[in-house]
Amino acid sequence: MTGSTLIDTSAAATATALLDIRELTLDLADGTRLLHGITLSVAPGETVGLVGESGSGKSLTARTVLGLTPDRAEIGGSVSVDGRSPLAPATLRSIRRADAAMVFQDPRAGINPMRTIGDHLTEALRLNEGWSRSRARARAAELLADVRLPSPAEHLDQHPHELSGGMLQRVMIAGALTTSPRLLVCDEPTTALDVTTQAEIVQVLRELCAERGMGMLFITHDLNLAGSLCDRLVVMKDGAVVEEGPALDVLRAPQAEYTRRLVAATPRLTGDVAALSDRETATGRRDSALEPQSRRGDGVSRSEGRDVEVSGVSKTYRVRGRGEVHAVADATLRIPTGGALAVVGESGSGKSTLARMIVGLEQVDTGTIRIGGRDAGGVPKGREERLARAKSVQMVFQDPYLSLDPRIPAGRAVADVLRLHAGLDKTAANVRALELLTAVGLGEEHAAARPKTLSGGQRQRVAIARALAIEPDLLVMDEATSALDVSVQAQVLDLVADIRRRQGLTLLFISHDLAVVRRVCEQTLVMRRGEIVERGATAELLTNPQHEYTRLLLDSVPVPV
Repeated sequence: MTGSTLIDTSAAATATALLDIRELTLDLADGTRLLHGITLSVAPGETVGLVGESGSGKSLTARTVLGLTPDRAEIGGSVSVDGRSPLAPATLRSIRRADAAMVFQDPRAGINPMRTIGDHLTEALRLNEGWSRSRARARAAELLADVRLPSPAEHLDQHPHELSGGMLQRVMIAGALTTSPRLLVCDEPTTALDVTTQAEIVQVLRELCAERGMGMLFITHDLNLAGSLCDRLVVMKDGAVVEEGPALDVLRAPQAEYTRRLVAATPRLTGDVAALSDRETATGRRDSALEPQSRRGDGVSRSEGRDVEVSGVSKTYRVRGRGEVHAVADATLRIPTGGALAVVGESGSGKSTLARMIVGLEQVDTGTIRIGGRDAGGVPKGREERLARAKSVQMVFQDPYLSLDPRIPAGRAVADVLRLHAGLDKTAANVRALELLTAVGLGEEHAAARPKTLSGGQRQRVAIARALAIEPDLLVMDEATSALDVSVQAQVLDLVADIRRRQGLTLLFISHDLAVVRRVCEQTLVMRRGEIVERGATAELLTNPQHEYTRLLLDSVPVPV
């Protein structure tokens, strides 16, 4: 049968399923229903993708497999892992020990920063299985080798802060495999990874499923990745399943209107880049809330001659035990006023270090940085100069949780910026803050929420609204959309494009998503090991790459097949 289908609830499907979820409902203590009759299954050796926007119930559904449900929640329906229920206290511990494991989105939140990688990987083997320390360390090294981590034994005595995000995610996968589970639940495990690392980890997961006959429930908002990895897709919206079927059928001939909107909002490396008006039905109406408040509708650029010029910039770090690390070597670039430049490359290529020097968070060793003809490479002198630079240049970081004060609600985080830099009184700042949050897809309830109660994508939207509130001349986005759903990502990028057109905003865009780069930036440069290896017009560079490393990046982009 062509196209997606309803979920198969036959007795045969239930008998062969490794994971079987039937009519699952979840109600909070206040009576709010978050899951509405979820039904899905995963067979041994099968990978099922769970896709949908933030708040659709993907992670909540997946967490029930490990018994990770909200306190005092009322559960209806059934969940079965290899014939046993993780919702029953008598079987939950044994399921976690031997049958199912989970890989979370943020590896740094799942590993104790005070303990070594070896401690993290050997704890379950020593305490639960009674293995000796030496035997457990040998097994840990084997697991790190299984996930293709170079020199695995050398990493056992390192702490999490000494490893990159991609390396830590491999450690998390290795830890999940410690007890050889039959079912692996992955919650956005590659969201923050560059394309080559993502490709390597996806290949590792494929091989592990094939070699071990392991089933996998894979949560992602990247439909291209889902199509390249998963056998079947389950699409969720507002706590309910709206479509299910073979992955390629769902992506090529979606039946539900919601799925069609997700597919339409997904950026691609080929084909036409849709105009803003063509995407409004997929991403929501175009909102004017992010227009420059000081001159909405006048079409006049606020800043002229604000070119960004970087000449011969280098940065070297001295790392204990590793000697000198050349993060950036002799980088030269120029972004004209109102232009958009993308910087792409793997983790450790120097992208973020270059961006931090341009913003002023790192000092250059050699070379110069000038913004609007003024030296921006030195340390600001005095409060006025610091405020002037902050108003001129804003940065949105990859991890919004670390850039938002956990004590301050989202609305106040934006309003405080408006009061400090725009001189608005408390009432006006609060009104404007709510406008900005609404423009990035949040509501009044989110304005009153603290960061810990928001999802990763919601926190990132707060950070973007806060950065744009100042109406900066230069906006630096460091993997700022990697954690967003495709529809929210499209909405945010459209808003950034709109404010670029209206106020002449200059954009430095760091991303591992080459399809997003194609949509956002006119120019692109490629970095590898601190050096710029290729640069040019984005369309030309992505269709006719000259450097072998650029070709490797393009070959690593997931493509549904």
